Amino acid sequence: MVTERAEVVLGVDVGTTATKVVAVDVSGAVRAAAQAAHALEEPHPGEAVQRPEAILDAVLRSIAEVSRAVREQGLRVCGMGLSSAMHSLLAVDASDRPLTPSITWADDRAAVEAERLRVTPEGRALHRRTGTPIHPMSPLTKLLWFGEHQPEVMAAAHRWMGIKELLVGELTGEWVVDHSIASGMGLFALDSLDWDAQALALAGIDAAHLPAPVPTTTVLRSLRPAMAARAGLDPATPLVVGAGDGPLANLGVGAVRPGVAACSIGTSGAVRVAVERPHVDEAGHLFCYALTDERWVSGGAINNGGVVLSWLAEALAPDLGANAETTLLSLAARAPAGSAGLIMLPQLHGERAPRWSAWARGAYLGLTHAHRREHLVRAAVEGVCLQMAVVLDSVRAAGAEVREVRATGGFARSAFWRQLLTDALGVEVQFPAGTEGSSRGAALLALVALGLVDGLDAAGEGVGVEEVRRPDPAASAVYAELRPMFESAGETLAPVFARLRGLDPGGPSAIRALTTPAPPPSPAATSGSPASAPGRRRGGRGRSR
Repeated sequence: MVTERAEVVLGVDVGTTATKVVAVDVSGAVRAAAQAAHALEEPHPGEAVQRPEAILDAVLRSIAEVSRAVREQGLRVCGMGLSSAMHSLLAVDASDRPLTPSITWADDRAAVEAERLRVTPEGRALHRRTGTPIHPMSPLTKLLWFGEHQPEVMAAAHRWMGIKELLVGELTGEWVVDHSIASGMGLFALDSLDWDAQALALAGIDAAHLPAPVPTTTVLRSLRPAMAARAGLDPATPLVVGAGDGPLANLGVGAVRPGVAACSIGTSGAVRVAVERPHVDEAGHLFCYALTDERWVSGGAINNGGVVLSWLAEALAPDLGANAETTLLSLAARAPAGSAGLIMLPQLHGERAPRWSAWARGAYLGLTHAHRREHLVRAAVEGVCLQMAVVLDSVRAAGAEVREVRATGGFARSAFWRQLLTDALGVEVQFPAGTEGSSRGAALLALVALGLVDGLDAAGEGVGVEEVRRPDPAASAVYAELRPMFESAGETLAPVFARLRGLDPGGPSAIRALTTPAPPPSPAATSGSPASAPGRRRGGRGRSR
C-alpha cells in the first residue's frame, strides 16, 4: 500500500437494470455507494434494448451522489474504474452519435443466426478461438442479424461498440475496448489479444469498425470537463477502463486464485473460476473471458436468475403488491425441499450454459392437484439454483478444481435463498459483505492499475467474508437426486421447445429459417463504407427485468 487512507477510488458497474457505484479505500472497504435504475425495454418479441442516453445519465448521477458522500467524509477520489454487463452492441455514426439502442445480452433476435452457426465446424472453431459461445447474446451473432435484416444500418455504421465503450468515449473522448469486454464479443482471438480475422469477415466488418483493444488496466488520465462537472469530479481524475462485470465479480468477491469459484445471481447468474491461461473446454460448455492479460475467468452464465422471481411476482402474485418478491420467498420457505416432487425448468428467456440454446423454454414437471403456490414458487427458485449446480458440474468436468465457492448478487439479501443455493450446490458457500461484486471489483482493479495495491491477489485478499453457509444434509441429498433429472429433462424437451417456438409471434418464420440457407450478404452489409445517415429507433418502452 502506497497511499493515504483518505483516498478512495470509485467502482462503476453498469448492470442490466441498474448502475451501481461504490467508493472503495485501499483496504478494500466500501465507504459509500449509490445506484440508479434504468429500464430494459422490450418493444417487440425477442428485443431487449436500452437507451444509451438513459444509461449515461444514470452513471453520472450515481457517480455524483457517491462523490458528494465521500467529500462529506473528508475523502478524496483519486481514480475510477468501470464495469459493465457484457455482450452489448450498438452502432454509432461518423459523429459518434448512436444509430441504434444498446442491444443487450438478453436480446435474442439473432437466435436463428446463432443456431445456424453453432452446429457447424466453423462455429465450434470460433468458440475455441474467441472464448465466446455461439449464442444470440454475442455481438458476433447480432452483427450477422444486422447483415441479414438491417443492411442499411450496417452500411451507415461508422463504428460498432458496447455500452461500456460508449461511456468511455463520452467520459474521455477515447474510443477503446478493454480486453475483457472484447473477449465476450465473439470477435477477439484469445491467443493474439487482437481481432480475429475470420470472425470479422463472417460478421461483415473490419477492425476499423471497432474500438482499439487495450488491457483492462489501461489508465486514461483525464475526463472531458463537461462530463467531469456532471459527475462532480476533477477533470484530472484518472479513469481505468476496467473489464466486464463477470470477471470483475470474481475480483469483487475475492475469487481470483485457482480453486475458488465465484457464484453470482442477479437478473441472470453465473459460475466462474479464475485461470492463468485462456482455455475453452472441449465440450464447448463454458466461456473464457479476460480479467487481466495474466488472469482469465472460465465458467458459464445462465439467463434466468432473479428475473424468474420477478416473473413469479407478475404471473402468480399480482395480489401481493409492491413487496411481492419478498412475500413469495417466505411462501416458498413453507414448502419442502424438492417442492413435493415438482421440478421447474426456469428457462423463461432461453438459456445459456451449458447448452447455449436460445430455443429453451420454461416448464413445470410433475405438477399435481396437491401443489399450491408455495410449491410453484419454491420449484422455480430451486430450478435457478439447480441450473447453477449444473454449470458448476461443467466447470469441474472441464478440469478445474473447486475447493471454495464465494457468492454474491441481489439474491443474497434473502437468507432463504442463500441456504437453498448452498444446499443445491452441495458445498460450503462463503458470502462476502455487501452485494456489490462487480462494482467493488471495478474499484479494486483500479487500485491495482493505479499502483495503490500490490497486485490482483492482494486486492482479492482484502475482501472479507460476512457469512459462511454449509449444506443441510437432508436438503442437499434431495437436490443431488433431482439434479440429473433436472438436467435430463432440459435435454429431452429441447426438440419440443424448438417446435413450440414456432407458436410465438414471429416463431414460424424463425423455425423455417433454420432449414433455409442464409442469403448472401448484400454489398452494403460487407462494404464497410461509413455513412452518417441516422437510424430509426423502433417501438416504445416495455417492462424492465
